[in-house]
Amino acid sequence: MKNVAVLGLGTMGAPMAANLIRKGFNVTVYNRTPEKAAPLQELGAKTAATPQEAAGYADAVITMVSDDRSIEAIYYGTDGLMASIREGQIIIDCSTISPVLVKRLAADCRQRGAQFLDAPVTGSKPAAVDGTLVFMAGGEAEALQAAMPVLEALGRKIVHMGPTGSGSITKLAHNTIVGINNAALAEGFSIVAKAGVNPSAFLDVVKNGSAGSKAAELKGEKIIAGDFDNQFSLQLMLKDLKLASVLMEDMQSPSPMLDAAKNLFQMGQTAGFGEEDLCSVVKMYEQWIGHAIGRDK
Repeated sequence: MKNVAVLGLGTMGAPMAANLIRKGFNVTVYNRTPEKAAPLQELGAKTAATPQEAAGYADAVITMVSDDRSIEAIYYGTDGLMASIREGQIIIDCSTISPVLVKRLAADCRQRGAQFLDAPVTGSKPAAVDGTLVFMAGGEAEALQAAMPVLEALGRKIVHMGPTGSGSITKLAHNTIVGINNAALAEGFSIVAKAGVNPSAFLDVVKNGSAGSKAAELKGEKIIAGDFDNQFSLQLMLKDLKLASVLMEDMQSPSPMLDAAKNLFQMGQTAGFGEEDLCSVVKMYEQWIGHAIGRDK
Protein backbone atom coordinates (compact mmCIF):
# COMPACT_ATOMS: atom_id res chain seq x y z
CA MET A 1 0.00 0.00 0.00
CA LYS A 2 2.34 2.67 -1.30
CA ASN A 3 0.00 4.93 -3.25
CA VAL A 4 -1.93 7.31 -1.01
CA ALA A 5 -4.20 10.22 -1.86
CA VAL A 6 -4.69 13.02 0.68
CA LEU A 7 -7.72 15.22 0.14
CA GLY A 8 -7.73 18.41 2.20
CA LEU A 9 -4.52 20.35 2.87
CA GLY A 10 -5.46 22.53 5.80
CA THR A 11 -3.85 22.77 9.23
CA MET A 12 -3.78 18.99 9.63
CA GLY A 13 -3.91 17.55 6.12
CA ALA A 14 -0.83 19.32 4.74
CA PRO A 15 1.62 18.08 7.42
CA MET A 16 0.07 14.60 7.24
CA ALA A 17 0.73 14.50 3.50
CA ALA A 18 4.28 15.76 4.04
CA ASN A 19 4.99 12.98 6.55
CA LEU A 20 3.71 10.34 4.15
CA ILE A 21 6.04 11.66 1.44
CA ARG A 22 8.98 11.60 3.86
CA LYS A 23 8.12 8.03 4.84
CA GLY A 24 8.38 6.90 1.21
CA PHE A 25 4.75 6.80 0.09
CA ASN A 26 3.69 7.93 -3.36
CA VAL A 27 1.32 10.76 -2.51
CA THR A 28 -1.25 12.54 -4.62
CA VAL A 29 -2.90 15.59 -3.08
CA TYR A 30 -6.03 17.60 -3.71
CA ASN A 31 -7.23 20.83 -2.16
CA ARG A 32 -10.07 23.12 -3.10
CA THR A 33 -7.51 25.96 -3.05
CA PRO A 34 -4.77 24.58 -5.35
CA GLU A 35 -2.07 26.97 -4.10
CA LYS A 36 -1.86 25.03 -0.84
CA ALA A 37 -0.42 22.07 -2.75
CA ALA A 38 2.71 23.93 -3.89
CA PRO A 39 4.92 23.12 -0.86
CA LEU A 40 3.95 19.45 -1.14
CA GLN A 41 4.78 19.44 -4.83
CA GLU A 42 8.27 20.57 -3.89
CA LEU A 43 8.51 17.55 -1.57
CA GLY A 44 7.49 15.22 -4.40
CA ALA A 45 3.70 14.99 -4.27
CA LYS A 46 1.60 14.77 -7.38
CA THR A 47 -1.37 17.12 -7.57
CA ALA A 48 -4.87 16.47 -8.80
CA ALA A 49 -7.52 18.86 -10.04
CA THR A 50 -10.45 16.95 -8.54
CA PRO A 51 -11.10 14.46 -5.73
CA GLN A 52 -11.99 11.85 -8.34
CA GLU A 53 -8.63 12.29 -10.06
CA ALA A 54 -6.70 12.20 -6.79
CA ALA A 55 -8.23 8.89 -5.74
CA GLY A 56 -8.02 7.25 -9.16
CA TYR A 57 -4.80 5.31 -8.61
CA ALA A 58 -4.59 5.32 -4.83
CA ASP A 59 -4.56 2.21 -2.65
CA ALA A 60 -5.65 4.32 0.32
CA VAL A 61 -7.45 7.66 0.36
CA ILE A 62 -7.33 10.01 3.34
CA THR A 63 -9.87 12.79 3.66
CA MET A 64 -9.19 15.55 6.19
CA VAL A 65 -11.49 18.56 5.93
CA SER A 66 -13.35 20.79 8.33
CA ASP A 67 -17.01 19.78 8.49
CA ASP A 68 -19.94 17.79 7.12
CA ARG A 69 -20.58 20.19 4.25
CA SER A 70 -16.97 20.00 3.06
CA ILE A 71 -16.97 16.20 3.31
CA GLU A 72 -20.17 15.96 1.27
CA ALA A 73 -18.58 18.14 -1.41
CA ILE A 74 -15.43 15.97 -1.47
CA TYR A 75 -17.35 12.70 -1.72
CA TYR A 76 -20.54 13.59 -3.58
CA GLY A 77 -19.85 16.86 -5.38
CA THR A 78 -18.94 17.40 -9.00
CA ASP A 79 -16.03 15.04 -9.83
CA GLY A 80 -16.30 13.79 -6.27
CA LEU A 81 -14.42 10.96 -4.66
CA MET A 82 -17.35 8.53 -4.63
CA ALA A 83 -17.34 8.35 -8.43
CA SER A 84 -13.84 6.83 -8.48
CA ILE A 85 -13.96 4.54 -5.45
CA ARG A 86 -13.24 0.97 -6.50
CA GLU A 87 -13.04 -2.49 -5.04
CA GLY A 88 -10.07 -3.06 -2.74
CA GLN A 89 -9.46 0.58 -1.83
CA ILE A 90 -9.37 1.74 1.76
CA ILE A 91 -11.03 5.08 2.45
CA ILE A 92 -9.95 6.75 5.70
CA ASP A 93 -11.82 9.80 6.87
CA CYS A 94 -9.88 11.68 9.56
CA SER A 95 -12.25 14.64 9.75
CA THR A 96 -14.48 15.37 12.73
CA ILE A 97 -17.96 14.95 11.31
CA SER A 98 -21.36 13.68 12.43
CA PRO A 99 -21.79 9.95 13.08
CA VAL A 100 -24.83 9.99 10.77
CA LEU A 101 -22.71 11.14 7.83
CA VAL A 102 -19.98 8.63 8.73
CA LYS A 103 -22.44 5.75 8.41
CA ARG A 104 -23.67 7.05 5.07
CA LEU A 105 -20.12 7.28 3.72
CA ALA A 106 -19.28 3.80 4.96
CA ALA A 107 -22.38 2.27 3.38
CA ASP A 108 -21.74 3.95 0.02
CA CYS A 109 -18.09 2.88 0.03
CA ARG A 110 -19.03 -0.71 0.82
CA GLN A 111 -21.49 -0.73 -2.09
CA ARG A 112 -18.52 0.01 -4.34
CA GLY A 113 -16.36 -2.71 -2.80
CA ALA A 114 -14.13 -0.41 -0.78
CA GLN A 115 -13.40 -0.52 2.94
CA PHE A 116 -14.07 2.54 5.09
CA LEU A 117 -12.60 3.73 8.37
CA ASP A 118 -13.74 6.71 10.40
CA ALA A 119 -10.42 7.60 12.01
CA PRO A 120 -10.38 11.11 13.45
CA VAL A 121 -7.29 12.25 15.31
CA THR A 122 -6.19 14.12 18.36
CA GLY A 123 -2.98 16.05 18.79
CA SER A 124 -3.70 19.18 16.71
CA LYS A 125 -1.12 20.82 14.44
CA PRO A 126 2.09 20.04 16.40
CA ALA A 127 1.33 16.31 16.43
CA ALA A 128 0.42 16.37 12.73
CA VAL A 129 3.79 17.98 11.99
CA ASP A 130 5.72 15.56 14.23
CA GLY A 131 3.84 12.47 13.08
CA THR A 132 2.64 11.74 16.61
CA LEU A 133 -1.12 11.85 16.13
CA VAL A 134 -3.46 9.53 18.01
CA PHE A 135 -6.08 7.86 15.80
CA MET A 136 -9.43 6.65 17.11
CA ALA A 137 -10.69 4.27 14.44
CA GLY A 138 -14.12 2.89 13.74
CA GLY A 139 -14.68 0.13 11.21
CA GLU A 140 -13.81 -3.48 10.46
CA ALA A 141 -10.67 -4.87 12.10
CA GLU A 142 -9.55 -6.20 8.72
CA ALA A 143 -9.69 -2.74 7.19
CA LEU A 144 -7.77 -1.23 10.08
CA GLN A 145 -5.06 -3.86 9.82
CA ALA A 146 -4.65 -3.14 6.11
CA ALA A 147 -4.44 0.59 6.80
CA MET A 148 -1.89 0.30 9.62
CA PRO A 149 1.22 1.09 7.51
CA VAL A 150 -0.35 4.40 6.50
CA LEU A 151 -1.64 5.27 9.97
CA GLU A 152 1.61 4.30 11.68
CA ALA A 153 3.46 6.70 9.38
CA LEU A 154 1.30 9.49 10.76
CA GLY A 155 0.73 8.68 14.40
CA ARG A 156 2.14 7.24 17.59
CA LYS A 157 -1.01 5.37 18.61
CA ILE A 158 -3.92 3.82 16.77
CA VAL A 159 -6.88 2.66 18.87
CA HIS A 160 -9.66 0.52 17.40
CA MET A 161 -12.83 1.86 18.98
CA GLY A 162 -15.28 -0.61 17.43
CA PRO A 163 -17.65 -0.69 14.43
CA THR A 164 -18.33 2.10 11.95
CA GLY A 165 -19.15 5.37 13.70
CA SER A 166 -17.25 4.53 16.87
CA GLY A 167 -14.31 6.70 15.88
CA SER A 168 -16.55 9.67 15.20
CA ILE A 169 -18.44 9.29 18.47
CA THR A 170 -15.17 8.93 20.39
CA LYS A 171 -13.83 12.13 18.84
CA LEU A 172 -16.93 14.10 19.79
CA ALA A 173 -16.74 12.81 23.36
CA HIS A 174 -13.02 13.56 23.47
CA ASN A 175 -13.42 17.09 22.16
CA THR A 176 -16.24 17.72 24.59
CA ILE A 177 -13.67 17.17 27.34
CA VAL A 178 -11.14 19.35 25.51
CA GLY A 179 -13.63 22.20 25.23
CA ILE A 180 -14.71 21.93 28.88
CA ASN A 181 -11.09 21.76 30.08
CA ASN A 182 -10.12 24.85 28.09
CA ALA A 183 -13.13 26.73 29.41
CA ALA A 184 -12.22 25.67 32.96
CA LEU A 185 -8.61 26.79 32.49
CA ALA A 186 -9.74 30.19 31.22
CA GLU A 187 -12.07 30.63 34.17
CA GLY A 188 -9.38 29.65 36.67
CA PHE A 189 -6.98 32.14 35.11
CA SER A 190 -9.62 34.85 35.36
CA ILE A 191 -10.00 34.28 39.11
CA VAL A 192 -6.30 34.71 39.92
CA ALA A 193 -5.78 37.52 37.41
CA LYS A 194 -8.71 39.51 38.76
CA ALA A 195 -7.42 39.01 42.31
CA GLY A 196 -3.87 40.07 41.40
CA VAL A 197 -2.23 36.65 41.80
CA ASN A 198 0.68 35.81 39.49
CA PRO A 199 -0.76 33.79 36.55
CA SER A 200 2.57 32.04 35.87
CA ALA A 201 2.79 30.85 39.46
CA PHE A 202 -0.83 29.74 39.25
CA LEU A 203 -0.12 27.74 36.09
CA ASP A 204 2.82 26.06 37.83
CA VAL A 205 0.49 24.91 40.60
CA VAL A 206 -2.15 23.72 38.12
CA LYS A 207 0.33 21.66 36.13
CA ASN A 208 1.61 19.99 39.28
CA GLY A 209 -1.73 19.58 41.03
CA SER A 210 -4.97 17.71 40.58
CA ALA A 211 -6.29 20.44 38.24
CA GLY A 212 -3.59 19.52 35.74
CA SER A 213 -4.70 18.81 32.17
CA LYS A 214 -3.51 18.80 28.58
CA ALA A 215 -5.25 22.16 28.30
CA ALA A 216 -2.93 23.56 30.96
CA GLU A 217 0.14 21.93 29.40
CA LEU A 218 -0.59 22.99 25.83
CA LYS A 219 -2.42 26.29 26.26
CA GLY A 220 -1.40 27.76 29.61
CA GLU A 221 1.75 29.50 28.42
CA LYS A 222 0.01 30.63 25.24
CA ILE A 223 -2.69 32.33 27.31
CA ILE A 224 -0.17 34.08 29.55
CA ALA A 225 1.82 35.25 26.52
CA GLY A 226 -1.29 36.33 24.61
CA ASP A 227 -0.26 33.95 21.84
CA PHE A 228 -3.40 32.89 20.01
CA ASP A 229 -1.66 31.58 16.89
CA ASN A 230 -3.92 28.88 15.52
CA GLN A 231 -3.11 25.26 16.33
CA PHE A 232 -6.78 24.24 16.45
CA SER A 233 -9.23 27.03 15.90
CA LEU A 234 -11.98 28.25 18.19
CA GLN A 235 -14.50 27.94 15.38
CA LEU A 236 -13.60 24.29 14.79
CA MET A 237 -13.93 23.57 18.50
CA LEU A 238 -17.35 25.21 18.46
CA LYS A 239 -18.33 23.08 15.45
CA ASP A 240 -17.32 19.92 17.33
CA LEU A 241 -19.21 20.95 20.46
CA LYS A 242 -22.31 21.56 18.36
CA LEU A 243 -21.98 18.10 16.78
CA ALA A 244 -21.59 16.57 20.24
CA SER A 245 -24.65 18.46 21.43
CA VAL A 246 -26.75 17.08 18.56
CA LEU A 247 -25.52 13.57 19.35
CA MET A 248 -26.55 13.95 22.99
CA GLU A 249 -29.94 15.29 21.98
CA ASP A 250 -30.45 12.32 19.66
CA MET A 251 -29.63 9.99 22.56
CA GLN A 252 -31.94 12.01 24.85
CA SER A 253 -29.11 12.47 27.33
CA PRO A 254 -28.47 15.70 29.28
CA SER A 255 -25.09 17.42 28.89
CA PRO A 256 -24.96 20.51 31.12
CA MET A 257 -21.16 20.96 31.01
CA LEU A 258 -21.10 20.52 27.24
CA ASP A 259 -23.87 23.11 26.92
CA ALA A 260 -21.98 25.61 29.08
CA ALA A 261 -18.75 25.16 27.10
CA LYS A 262 -20.61 25.42 23.78
CA ASN A 263 -22.22 28.68 24.85
CA LEU A 264 -18.87 30.13 25.89
CA PHE A 265 -17.22 29.20 22.60
CA GLN A 266 -20.21 30.64 20.76
CA MET A 267 -19.56 33.93 22.55
CA GLY A 268 -15.95 33.77 21.38
CA GLN A 269 -17.03 33.14 17.81
CA THR A 270 -19.53 36.00 17.93
CA ALA A 271 -16.82 38.28 19.34
CA GLY A 272 -14.64 37.58 16.30
CA PHE A 273 -12.10 35.09 17.68
CA GLY A 274 -13.15 32.15 15.51
CA GLU A 275 -10.01 31.90 13.39
CA GLU A 276 -7.68 32.15 16.39
CA ASP A 277 -6.57 29.23 18.53
CA LEU A 278 -9.27 27.71 20.71
CA CYS A 279 -7.53 29.07 23.82
CA SER A 280 -8.61 32.54 22.65
CA VAL A 281 -11.87 31.78 24.45
CA VAL A 282 -10.02 33.28 27.43
CA LYS A 283 -10.49 36.68 25.77
CA MET A 284 -14.11 36.60 26.88
CA TYR A 285 -12.95 36.43 30.49
CA GLU A 286 -10.38 39.16 29.86
CA GLN A 287 -13.21 41.40 28.71
CA TRP A 288 -15.26 40.56 31.78
CA ILE A 289 -12.45 41.17 34.31
CA GLY A 290 -11.23 44.26 32.51
CA HIS A 291 -7.64 43.30 31.70
CA ALA A 292 -5.44 40.66 30.09
CA ILE A 293 -4.43 37.52 31.97
CA GLY A 294 -0.67 37.65 31.71
CA ARG A 295 0.37 40.69 29.69
CA ASP A 296 0.46 44.33 30.73
CA LYS A 297 -2.68 45.23 32.66
